Amino acid sequence: MSAATNTSKLSTNAAGDRSSRALKADSFTFSLILMLGLTVLQRGVGFLRGILFCRWLPPHELGHWDLCFSFLLLAAPFLVLGLPGSFGRYVEHFRQRGQLRPFLTWTTLAATVLASGGILLGFLFAPRVSWFVFHDTQYAPLAVLILAVLATVVAFNFLVELFTALRQMRVVSGMQLTNSLMFAAAGGTLILLWRPSVTAVVAAYGMACATSVVIGGACAVRVWRQLPQETALPQRDLWSRLAPFAAWVWLTNLTANLFSVADRYMIVHFSSYSTKEAAELVGVYHSVALVPLLMVAVAGMFSGMLLPYLSRDWEAGRKDVVGRNLNLTLKLVGLVLMAGGIVIMAAAPWIFERLFDGKFVGAPDVLPLAVAFCVWLGLSLVAQNYLWCAERARLASLAYFVGLVVNVVLNLLLLPRLGLEGALLATAAANAVGLSAVLVFSRRLGMRVHHGVWLIVLLPATLTLGLIPAACVWTLTIVLCASSRLVLSQSERQWLNETIQRHLKLKQL
Repeated sequence: MSAATNTSKLSTNAAGDRSSRALKADSFTFSLILMLGLTVLQRGVGFLRGILFCRWLPPHELGHWDLCFSFLLLAAPFLVLGLPGSFGRYVEHFRQRGQLRPFLTWTTLAATVLASGGILLGFLFAPRVSWFVFHDTQYAPLAVLILAVLATVVAFNFLVELFTALRQMRVVSGMQLTNSLMFAAAGGTLILLWRPSVTAVVAAYGMACATSVVIGGACAVRVWRQLPQETALPQRDLWSRLAPFAAWVWLTNLTANLFSVADRYMIVHFSSYSTKEAAELVGVYHSVALVPLLMVAVAGMFSGMLLPYLSRDWEAGRKDVVGRNLNLTLKLVGLVLMAGGIVIMAAAPWIFERLFDGKFVGAPDVLPLAVAFCVWLGLSLVAQNYLWCAERARLASLAYFVGLVVNVVLNLLLLPRLGLEGALLATAAANAVGLSAVLVFSRRLGMRVHHGVWLIVLLPATLTLGLIPAACVWTLTIVLCASSRLVLSQSERQWLNETIQRHLKLKQL
């Protein structure tokens, strides 16, 4: 090996070391505690904000806000072609090679050009954007506002992905908390002092994202100044490695986001209702799903915490242990989510009459369907961990795609006949099919799916029978867990008994 090559390597390593010292990352334990604490706080603020919006906004204005937010959720990652989503994988890769500065330069430039071009195109065709979002071109001025807010959302997401990849969790948490608090404060102020409309809410959301971007941008400038002048990064080396991964991230995000918002846009574009009536239905949908979606958030947070433990066993070659643990976890999570769903259904009169001021007509009748699809969605988030461990993320995207097709087809069939009930039936069925697809894919990759898991998967369907039947079936399932091997295997029951006894002994000490 030549002296020039050795010198080049030493220079690269030295640059990487200087970059690492300049960008001191937060520890995993600190990051986990910080994120958990602030996630709970943010969810609480978001839930309170959602309740207030449901109380203060007319149903059709609430529906319009849901459609606007769905558009922002869909468009922000769509415009930048998955580039920010690749940061988690490649920031450390290029930092260790002394090429972080050129990597960030070119990806920032590319994302800026893509987002600016897409938003400018939207401004030129604002009536078309209005038609897509609201099925009506008369909201073109509101579409212009949405596109302006979209720029702040893209910047916010970009910075969050960047600081997450840099393991600067203090900055990420600060930006997200600022966004949540600012949105609640600005939204409430504009609704009460200006007018209770979607324009006020969209403007408040833009203000919240812009404020967070200013904070994140200031931190990004400081980080940039700390970066040493590093080695060159040839364009071919950068994009040949980055483009395929970013494209896959883009496709995954697009499929998952379409799966999340398809039912709202099916209501707007394929129902027989007027624009205002369709928006009112979306508003009712928003109110019905607000509380059940809390269970999905909790399941998602738990799934993220579970993955490192499953990955540890997987990397140690204990794939059978991963399968057994995930089987038990799915059963327990399913039972907990079902219990939460039953409590939500029991509280329905208070939620809709007192909390939401009785303004959402027909909402209690379709609540069981919303609860059912949220239970299935929560279980899907947990079940996907096996695919992540097996490094088959594309199969999770395929499961979303299968669910999306089911959702669209059933909406086309049921929505004109049953209205909102048909839309929620389609969404519930799509989530059930998506969960089943994840389990089938996991089974093909070696996971032995216990028959008790399939029994748990069927449980949410009983919610559609009403509160009393669902509660009775859930109680019977708990009894079967304790008295037979129909739901829990012998080893699972033994482990639970030992865990409970060990916990009781600790409490006595």
